[in-house]
Amino acid sequence: MRSEYIWSIVLFFPLLIIQTTVVPFISINGITPDLILIMLVFYTVRNGQVYGTILGFVYGFLFDLITGSLLGSAMLSKTIAGFIAGYFSNENKREIYFKTHIFVLIVFLCSVVDLIINSFFSSIDLNTSIVLLLFEQGVLPGIYTALLSALIILFYPKRSIIEN
Repeated sequence: MRSEYIWSIVLFFPLLIIQTTVVPFISINGITPDLILIMLVFYTVRNGQVYGTILGFVYGFLFDLITGSLLGSAMLSKTIAGFIAGYFSNENKREIYFKTHIFVLIVFLCSVVDLIINSFFSSIDLNTSIVLLLFEQGVLPGIYTALLSALIILFYPKRSIIEN
């Protein structure tokens, strides 16, 4: 088993602590970025679609268990987000994705899908319109998550010492 597979699970727990404790302090009108999704998209683009789908399932399952949210909502949404991010996993274009704005667009797409599916199961409010609900709980947090994922572009090494 490759050590990167283990590291993706080990890094989940400190990121979950940051997501649940620190990230609410940087929220803007209740809109928070999803750091776990950024890490999921990063590992999916790096390792492939099957790996990303399984990792999304594991991340969502652990997130649901640890945070006490509706069991299966984050599990399904992160699995689908990992599956979608896997379409962008191409061995020839991987370095291009991590060094340009394309990674931000991939994170935005996966974040919007993740948040719409998750909000469909977790928040039922009959007083607001569906379009407003999708915009407030899907697009706006997706933009915030995508903007935060731009940090990966800035800090991604220009040359890799160890080729995977």
